[in-house]
Parts: sequence; structure tokens; C-alpha cells
Amino acid sequence: MFGLLFFILFTPGVSEFICTSSDLEMSYTFCDSTAHSFMFNLTPCSTKNKPVWKAALTWIPRSDIHFLKIVFNVWYDGAKALLWKELLCSGADDEYSLCGMLKGETLDSAFDIKGSRFEFPKGNYSIVVQGFSDDSENNMLICLNFTMIVK
Repeated sequence: MFGLLFFILFTPGVSEFICTSSDLEMSYTFCDSTAHSFMFNLTPCSTKNKPVWKAALTWIPRSDIHFLKIVFNVWYDGAKALLWKELLCSGADDEYSLCGMLKGETLDSAFDIKGSRFEFPKGNYSIVVQGFSDDSENNMLICLNFTMIVK
């Protein structure tokens, strides 16, 4: 039995498609100018029937992850729609597998995104996801700019 393991080293500024269908298009770029070892996948590629999306994430962080704060900024048709911050790793009693990872280790994770919680009107969404290694949001580990077009 052979396993296939691959990493995609993305060039900054180049848009990578996550998926495209008759009712949804999703892609992302990196916000910073450094290439990343990163892959993100989402199925099904649809907003119909409020699906539970299956997400797969592979990432090799460029620094140790002892503290991780995630910030989501969402814009809908150019207007700011949501700002959400979540502390994932604090260094004590962390529940996520990526907490405590060392630089160069591989995060390979699959998780569900419950679409039934969200009602996505047709339009253009811009979602900026930032990961910080400090509470003051000065030391960015990763930054992704997702584009979602709901048709």
C-alpha cells in the first residue's frame, strides 16, 4: 500500500482555486509576499441545501505554534459584514492538534464546516483570515484572502 503525500508551494499573489460549480466559486491568495507550504480543499462545492462542507487542510508553519489567535474579516459586496476573533492556542490546556506544533512539522487536518448555520445571499464575499502568534496581533504567522462568489 502506497501513500501519496504532496505539498503545494504557492507563489504569493497567484490565486488558487478551491472549487467551482454552478452556484459557487471559491479561491484564495496569500496576503504576504512569502511562499507557503499550504493546501486547502472544500467539498461539496455548493451552497444549495445548506450543506455540511468537508474541509481538508495541510500546512507546514514557518514558526512554532504555542500561541495562535485567528482573526476573520468578512466583506459582502464591498461592505464589512463580520469581524470575528478566536484564540485557538494559549499554551495551556489547548484542545487543538496544531497547538504546540514546531516549525516545519506538518499539520494535516480534516474538519466539518456546518453550512446550515450560514445563509449566503448571492454576491461577492472577501474573507481575510489572519493567524497571529501574539495577542497584540503584531506577529502574523499566516494570512489568506479568500474570494467566494455565490451565484
